Amino acid sequence: MNKSQEKVLVATLCGLVVTAAAGFAVQPAIAAGYHVDQLARVSNVARWDTLNVRKWPASYSQKVGEFRSGTPVWVERCIEVAGGADWCLVERQDTRGWVNSRFLTPMEDWDI
Repeated sequence: MNKSQEKVLVATLCGLVVTAAAGFAVQPAIAAGYHVDQLARVSNVARWDTLNVRKWPASYSQKVGEFRSGTPVWVERCIEVAGGADWCLVERQDTRGWVNSRFLTPMEDWDI
């Protein structure tokens, strides 16, 4: 193995270590959330727009789906983000992911 290959190998290993450490750092924040286990309705979304569902609780995270205003969703849990918006893990049919909590209104009447 020459010096160039060693440098690439070391850089790759460092990248893997940093990625793994970041993954473990995110887990406690998600685990610290509060359980909701309640039905909610998507709200505060313009009639012509949709609410993006994200893979992780961040606006820059990968989009995994979308809901129209008025769509009922099951809210599993929410997390409090210091200095930012709260995010909730929601599910409806085959779509499961995180949405900003300001776009959810709890439903008292479960008859959908």
